[in-house]
Amino acid sequence: MITKELILGIMPNARNVDILLPFILTGCDRFEINTSKRENCFLAQVALESGEFRYLKELASGEEYEGRLDLGNIEAGDGVKFKGRGLIQLTGRANYAKISADLEVDFIDNPALLETPEYASISACWFWNSHKLNDLADQDLFIAITRRINGGTNGLVQRQAYWAKAKLLNP
Repeated sequence: MITKELILGIMPNARNVDILLPFILTGCDRFEINTSKRENCFLAQVALESGEFRYLKELASGEEYEGRLDLGNIEAGDGVKFKGRGLIQLTGRANYAKISADLEVDFIDNPALLETPEYASISACWFWNSHKLNDLADQDLFIAITRRINGGTNGLVQRQAYWAKAKLLNP
C-alpha cells in the first residue's frame, strides 16, 4: 500500500505529499495499481517524471512539441498549450483529448487543471492504465514501461534507482 512513508523513502525530496497522497490513492484504486509490483513501478516512474513531486508542469516551454503530429498537435500553439503536465507529464493534444473524454473533464480548454493535485495524480494513474502498464509491471518489464511513458529511456538510471528503493521498502 502506498503511504506517505513509502513515498518519502523512495523520494526523500518529495513535496506536497500530504496534498497529493489522497488523490494518488484514489487513482491507484480506480485503475488497479494495487500490488507492490505495480505500486513500485508507478512510484519510480512518477518520481522521475515529476522531479519527486516538485513539478506538476514541464519546465520547458513546450515549443519543441509544436507541429508534432504523433502527439496530435495539429493547431498552431498546441505544443505550448499541451506541454507535459501532471505527475507523469501527459503531453500533446491527443492525450489531452483522450483523458478529457475518459474522465469527462475538459482539459482541452482548461489544460492547467492537470497541474492541480487532484488531476496531476489522477492523470498519471489514467495514463498508466490506458497504456496497460500494470501488465508490464506484473512482469517486471521496467524498461518497457519507461519507453511507453518517455518514448525512450531518458533518465533510466535514476528511474531504476527509485525502483530499487521502492522494492526494498515495499516488497
